[in-house]
Amino acid sequence: MTPRSPSPTAETLRRDPLPLRGRTALVTGAARRAGIGYAVARRLAAYGASVYLHHHVPHDAAMPWGADRPEEVVAGVREALADPGARVVDGPGDLSGPQAPAELVARAADALGGRLDILVANHALSGSDGPLDAIDAAMLDAHWAVDARSVILLVQAYARLRAALPPRAPGGRVVMTTSGQDIAGGMPQEIAYALQKGALASVTRSLATALAEHAVTVNTVNPGPVDTGYLTGEAHRAVASMFPAGRWGMPDDPARLIAWLATDEAEWITGQVIDSEGGFRR
Repeated sequence: MTPRSPSPTAETLRRDPLPLRGRTALVTGAARRAGIGYAVARRLAAYGASVYLHHHVPHDAAMPWGADRPEEVVAGVREALADPGARVVDGPGDLSGPQAPAELVARAADALGGRLDILVANHALSGSDGPLDAIDAAMLDAHWAVDARSVILLVQAYARLRAALPPRAPGGRVVMTTSGQDIAGGMPQEIAYALQKGALASVTRSLATALAEHAVTVNTVNPGPVDTGYLTGEAHRAVASMFPAGRWGMPDDPARLIAWLATDEAEWITGQVIDSEGGFRR
């Protein structure tokens, strides 16, 4: 029989105010201060991590909400840094290309001292979608390349990087994001997007098993409707009324969960798709 682990000491039960001190993180899709990626990056920085911010400004610039200047995003994350030795670095990347994910992981690791502990795959393609009768092969291919293929290739590159680390390196963390496509009602107006996000949810457990030998956990977070500035007016109020709290989710709501999953407190949670929806009623 395998002996039980000893109970935690009183000292180990006390929370470290900087649980990610000395860790490094890559957060993709951190291009807008109103976005989830930015909120996640700030949380990780506040917990002590050094952070590499990935952005693809042309994508957001083409959307109704527009793009922020990368230097403003970096300044906001740098403001949250809690460890004097931690850093914030940023860089662009169009992840639709087959080589781009591995190149991004290599750049991020190099910029953060050669090691990457945390990967948060938050990016996604917006638009170029529609209901079943409107989608075509080009829409499906575009969403596949960005929303699913690039995430798997990011995880692959990250896993290879982790495999080369010494055995006692801090445990690694991968967190992906979905959009509630598997919950009642689905997303019938965004078939291409829902398809690829559903693929990430389905592959979460398989990736968790594949990366377990490298002491890496893999989880996926569904943030539910989050107010990132894409709805206004009556439509915005209608969504707010569907939450028991009477308000939308805010970017820091899922960011708190994602940042916690990156800490050692969450080392026994892997292969899970976790809904962080504030009781949203569909």
